[in-house]
Amino acid sequence: MDLFDISGRVAIVTGGGRGIGFALAKGLASCGAVGVIADVNSERAEEAAAMIRSEGFQAKWIAVDVTKRNSVQDMVTQTMEESGQIDILVNCAGTIVRKPIEEFTDGEWDSIMDVNLRGVFLCSQIVGKEMIKRKQGKIINISSNIAQVLQPHRGVYAVSKAGVSHLTKVMALEWAPYHINVNAIAPAPTMTDLNKKYFDEHPEDLKERLRSIPMGRLGDPQDYVGAAIFLASRASDFVTGQTIFVDGGSILI
Repeated sequence: MDLFDISGRVAIVTGGGRGIGFALAKGLASCGAVGVIADVNSERAEEAAAMIRSEGFQAKWIAVDVTKRNSVQDMVTQTMEESGQIDILVNCAGTIVRKPIEEFTDGEWDSIMDVNLRGVFLCSQIVGKEMIKRKQGKIINISSNIAQVLQPHRGVYAVSKAGVSHLTKVMALEWAPYHINVNAIAPAPTMTDLNKKYFDEHPEDLKERLRSIPMGRLGDPQDYVGAAIFLASRASDFVTGQTIFVDGGSILI
């Protein structure tokens, strides 16, 4: 189990205040990491960090808008001042709008691309500079199975997540000489609190998503914790540039 030990490593998780981000932050902290919950909602981030600490693990919080360079730089500067290093970055902050392509507004396109793709770029670039100095680091981007398996009314989201998977490859190639591993996890549709509300209001869409997953269920945030621990640990030291589909087999059909 030493391969999966990340004790003392500092892990920033954007979008860590809820959903998949919170599950990943808690999972990394349970394996010994110091979790830094980074979220645009400071109250949510503070509550998430407190919940993790209440279970005996190490966690801090910080407010960040991943679409703003200055905000991301402040997050990195504060983390470096308080912890002295950043070993793991999980880019999980994301947003989605579901509607037909012909109905998307410019503002909706910009919002999705800014959070889902620009945010991954900014956080990785700024954290990456610190990792380059130390010649080590693990970056885990949260893509989506929709980067490969298309679904109706999620077109702009699909493009943003395909961009995340491709950006993962580019960063992995350029930063491999610095011993920085860059990989992505591609979840299936997942029953987070936000998605539960959507699927409660759109039961036919839920039925379609379930039919598209051979294992017959939506994902749960806990389903992605194992992959994150693997990609954050020494067990994945020779793995880079990959998008790992944790999706119940949806890419098989």
